[in-house]
Amino acid sequence: MQPIALVLAQVKDALRLLANAQQAQAMGAYMLNQFAFLGIRAPLRRQALRGLPRLKDWTAPALLALAEGLWDLPEREFHYVGVDLLAKYHRQLDMQSLPAVLALVQHKSWWDSVDGLAGVVGDIVLAARQQQPHAQRSMDDCLGHTDLWVRRVAMLHQLGWKAQTDETRLLHYARSLGAEKEFFIRKAIGWALRDYAYTRPEVVRAFLAQHGAQLSGLTVREAGKHLA
Repeated sequence: MQPIALVLAQVKDALRLLANAQQAQAMGAYMLNQFAFLGIRAPLRRQALRGLPRLKDWTAPALLALAEGLWDLPEREFHYVGVDLLAKYHRQLDMQSLPAVLALVQHKSWWDSVDGLAGVVGDIVLAARQQQPHAQRSMDDCLGHTDLWVRRVAMLHQLGWKAQTDETRLLHYARSLGAEKEFFIRKAIGWALRDYAYTRPEVVRAFLAQHGAQLSGLTVREAGKHLA
């Protein structure tokens, strides 16, 4: 058995043993019954996978193929495992990996998988920016993407960057997406601004004062949650 197939088999065996039909029903309902679930909460899911082989020597294409294989399985927990593995081994990914990660963003999409992948994208881009100052231009392309989830990734990719945030780009993205009616975009703008407000509250306060009338009430409330 090839390494990818072997790990896939190990993941399937480990998780299917823990299936809980009652929890699966509740978890599916929480996600509006868009996905099948095994019914395994995150702590137990992660504990069950501690016996997996370490993938630190795997190439980026192999890691991405593993994630794609997990995405092809019907139950949502397998998609979460794919996100967890890409996040754990993000240092083995590079800018050439972005198209494959963004393809996952657009496949079986909902906020739970997309937000995890947004973190992976952010890790890749931030690391690449050290050697490629223009790496974030890839996110500029995502800003106008036809898929709302790719636009959400563009808005969220700098979460947690703190002082390394490209402030000009963040505020430009918020203005550019500010007129959108889509709930998940409006929420993402507010979340990204709120996150940056922990680092530069005065900047976010001034931005809201100047542009708040052009933003949704949801965005403004989210952005200003901890601003006096």
